[in-house]
Amino acid sequence: MNEPIPVLRAVDRGTAKLLPDVDRERAWLLTVDGAPQSYVDLDEPTHLEFEYVRRLAHVVDCADGEGEPLTVLHLGGGACTLPRYVAATRPGSAQQVVEADAGLLALVAERLPIPDGSGITVHGADARRRLEQTPDDSVDVLIADVFGGSRVPAHITSVEYAREAARVLRTDGVYAANLADGAPFDFLRSQLATFAAVFEELALIAEPSVLRGRRFGNAVLVASRTAIDTVALARRTASDVFPARVEHGRSLRRFTGDAVPVRDSGAVPSPRPPDGAFSIG
Repeated sequence: MNEPIPVLRAVDRGTAKLLPDVDRERAWLLTVDGAPQSYVDLDEPTHLEFEYVRRLAHVVDCADGEGEPLTVLHLGGGACTLPRYVAATRPGSAQQVVEADAGLLALVAERLPIPDGSGITVHGADARRRLEQTPDDSVDVLIADVFGGSRVPAHITSVEYAREAARVLRTDGVYAANLADGAPFDFLRSQLATFAAVFEELALIAEPSVLRGRRFGNAVLVASRTAIDTVALARRTASDVFPARVEHGRSLRRFTGDAVPVRDSGAVPSPRPPDGAFSIG
């Protein structure tokens, strides 16, 4: 039996590598310029390797009607780890995936093809532009995992962007975004203030050491116009193999402090991670 070998490919935004997992026969790690982007097990799409992806999955799992089909819009595609998970756990879901890097899309289609009949449609487009073209009240869950390299682009951090997200979501729809920051959390706090200006309900999922400022890391922002089941979400995140905490209500407002909403005119990308924060080999 031939051992899988790494794949190296120039894509639009850098150099992509597909690295086989020696412990799982058809599992691959995708990196771009050394930063991990996706991990996919073609035989077991419910296996989620990255901590933040598991937390995004918890948000999806807690959406109304456990196991029932959802309409999901994914801004940021990579190797489509989460769309594959949703297709497996909620059969019949209709999912749109938006990824701006056409070279990356071609690599994924060639080496990690999405199964026919999965309900997943992939679009090569800018995330915000595609969001602005999405019909009103048409999405149950909106997942934002958009990074230009290792930074969240400025144009998906503003009040104007948050209003577009609210517009496309159904009344009880849920928005979840993968963000990255470290103490003193200027970017993360500004994002909480920004989404609080548009959505009535917010929650934040993160590892306690990140929230205490001990290290730079990922945090998942959750927003909705209706109540978020933070009890169910906290139960899932606390019992995960990578435990996390759910902040909401008074404690989240205290964390946000005096941060102010960000407008398009003043939006900036998320901070550049410290050397070695996310990069691998």
